[in-house]
Amino acid sequence: MVVSVRELPTPALLLDLDVLEENIARQASRARRFGVSLRPHIKTHKCIEVARLQRSAGARGITVSTLAEARVFADHGFDDILWAFPLIPSRVGEVRELAERIRLTVVVDSPAAIDALEAAGAEVAVWIKVDCGYHRAGVDPAGDEGLRLGERLAASRSLRLEGVLTHAGHAYECRGGGGLQEIAEEERAAVAGFARRLRDEGMAVDHVSVGSTPTMSAVTDLTGVTEMRPGNYTFHDYTQTVIGSAGVADCALTVLSTVVSSRPVTGTSEGWSVVDAGGLSLSKDSGPTGCAPTMGRIYADYDAARLDEHRMLTSLSQEHGVTTGAMAVGERVRILPNHSCMAAACFDRYHVVRGGGVVDLWPIHRQR
Repeated sequence: MVVSVRELPTPALLLDLDVLEENIARQASRARRFGVSLRPHIKTHKCIEVARLQRSAGARGITVSTLAEARVFADHGFDDILWAFPLIPSRVGEVRELAERIRLTVVVDSPAAIDALEAAGAEVAVWIKVDCGYHRAGVDPAGDEGLRLGERLAASRSLRLEGVLTHAGHAYECRGGGGLQEIAEEERAAVAGFARRLRDEGMAVDHVSVGSTPTMSAVTDLTGVTEMRPGNYTFHDYTQTVIGSAGVADCALTVLSTVVSSRPVTGTSEGWSVVDAGGLSLSKDSGPTGCAPTMGRIYADYDAARLDEHRMLTSLSQEHGVTTGAMAVGERVRILPNHSCMAAACFDRYHVVRGGGVVDLWPIHRQR
């Protein structure tokens, strides 16, 4: 039985299946056009059903942020998993156990991480992380540290050097599409150049991996790259629309909320309202800098993909959201989150929607 969106208790997390399927198809097509594999990052959705749609569209393997994600997806038949997070030394026992079940790849950027893996007797594929300009983690692709790591891995009896990867997280500082192509090229050049340096020293490098939704939306050349790892492209969000990597019509995830209090200012069109979607529905991600401050945007017309120019969330507490504009108590609004990955992690399930009807419920595996 199809339930109308209007009948749902709020707050509720809505996933537009038509938009999701289009986003998945578009990214798969882009990967084929560039002749690279698509290994999507599932931290955005944490959902088996979404990952199966990605796999059906041609994805090869998945990327995760946590070992909990890796275990859940391994339990559901995903057997080629990249843990794209600097290795946590205290958890190498879990790595060893999971690597006995599936093809698990881990990421290092330090000798200490290699020490921990070897001490635990882990037999696992290892990729070296490269810093392409984000300056969060990774070795300098032009320095010697990465070469020394490669030499250690190549000489290891239990570990296999198989690839290099990077992440251009600084692409999120771009606005309106400007600069994305330049950062995408920096990302490609850094990781492909580092792979070439390793090969010049006699080390085999089978996998050269890049990935962020913004850079993969603008990239024009992936020479020397073998795979891409975007994640947010399944849903997009308000931040992606500001960056220029997506339009509002490409945003598949919204939070349905109800106005529970209204405070008009007498004699004016101003005032504010309170909705039942707070930080535990939207997260407190403050969204993109350089634009009007908002904790989430309200749709004027969801079907027309049009955001309200005057109504938006201005502050969040645990369960309350304060908006600009006085609305009628009981009115329902659809909110476009600043960050869909964080909003999804606030809920236990998606209400999967086609048109105005809820056609399914999909669990979100957000355990850690």
